[in-house]
Amino acid sequence: MSLTVTSEPSKTMAALPSDPSSQQPTVNMVIRQDPFYVTLDASALLAVSILTVLGMHFVDHLLLEFLIIAVPIVLLIHNDYLNFLKLGPGGTPPTPSGYARLTFYRLFTLRDPFTPPPRDAVSSPSTGILTKLPYRPGPRPTVAGLAPQRQLNQHGSVECYSRLRAALENLSKKYPSIFVTATSCLEKHGFALFARHPLNVCGNGEIVHIHTSDRSMHMNLHPDDIKEILEKGWGQRHPMAWTGWVKAPLPATFTMIYAPRDESDLKIVCQIIEAAIWYVIAEKVEIELD
Repeated sequence: MSLTVTSEPSKTMAALPSDPSSQQPTVNMVIRQDPFYVTLDASALLAVSILTVLGMHFVDHLLLEFLIIAVPIVLLIHNDYLNFLKLGPGGTPPTPSGYARLTFYRLFTLRDPFTPPPRDAVSSPSTGILTKLPYRPGPRPTVAGLAPQRQLNQHGSVECYSRLRAALENLSKKYPSIFVTATSCLEKHGFALFARHPLNVCGNGEIVHIHTSDRSMHMNLHPDDIKEILEKGWGQRHPMAWTGWVKAPLPATFTMIYAPRDESDLKIVCQIIEAAIWYVIAEKVEIELD
């Protein structure tokens, strides 16, 4: 492992959560999103027809119109809330209030997660480090959710997760004055790598966190590197990393990286995490896999 320090180290020490157990198991779960549909058999269809006709004769028209519109809306919201819960644990509490907050954020989410954020002429470091990444084989995975945001298919292997986690833990042990591992500040669940002296701060210096359910991950990257990743199919921007007059809960550089499926994917993901380290602390680090 090689370490090259630039001339722009940060001066601020980040407060970090306690280090999780190195023996924390992965979580195997089925992540799905169910479409909304209503199935009526003959008797149910007859009952709905009779109630509608009776309502037309005995219920105030405004009330009846309200019920006809409100019932499917309530069913849609209920289905959407269940889909939110099915994404599993994440940074948002799995409660009605947490769901309501995400519903508000939907008004401002990115419409195109495959367009890179604008470059900041005065940002440091001034450029990214990823060049000529290979194209990711196959189609992109299906992604759903805001917080949590998860892959619905093409989940990473447990072996890749374990090797990646071990490599990041070894990195923090070799350079304890620069890195530390702990539970993610942003997700509130899952393994994360932190910088002790971040230059670009997000989540107390969080560099990357890995989701134990699908083995995808989130990290902050330089806009140059995000552009390369999007073009080559290795990830997509987080929908709440918007820019505009409404302050976003996440920086514009917050990016989802798809779960590594095999050895080849894992090596590329390590390069991308190296780019995240570069963006957070302006230091070049090589991640070694066992």
